[in-house]
Amino acid sequence: MDSYLLLKSLHVLGAVIFLGNILVTALWKVLADRTQNPAIVAYAQRLVTVTDFAFTALGVGLIIVTGELMAGRWEGAAWVGWGRALFVASGVIWLVALIPIQIAQARMARAFAQQASIPASYWRLAKLWGVFGIIATALPLLNLYFMVFKPS
Repeated sequence: MDSYLLLKSLHVLGAVIFLGNILVTALWKVLADRTQNPAIVAYAQRLVTVTDFAFTALGVGLIIVTGELMAGRWEGAAWVGWGRALFVASGVIWLVALIPIQIAQARMARAFAQQASIPASYWRLAKLWGVFGIIATALPLLNLYFMVFKPS
């Protein structure tokens, strides 16, 4: 098999794992939060953290390694620069906002899992997570456009 096709296949696999996880995780976190049931919210919050570290990290690793190995083929192409910039911007949002919020929510969730109510501080963080999550998800989806259509 051509090494480029292997890299491209691994890159697409990384994108599927990454995008699939962030979209599905966001959906079931929002649905769990809507129940306002402390046990359900706590369970979902724990899984958000676990799946982000397992699947999002795996997808990111595959995307970065294979993307950089293939990027030389199109050095100077505007869409490669846009792709890198969007991926980095999304990553910064994850590192600066989303991961700290998720960790704080996970700690809170462990405390309220067996209680009758969820503290207001959890819901404030959930709103922030939603806003930053939408932005951090839209950027890779826009990146998908650049990777597929390769506009000049």
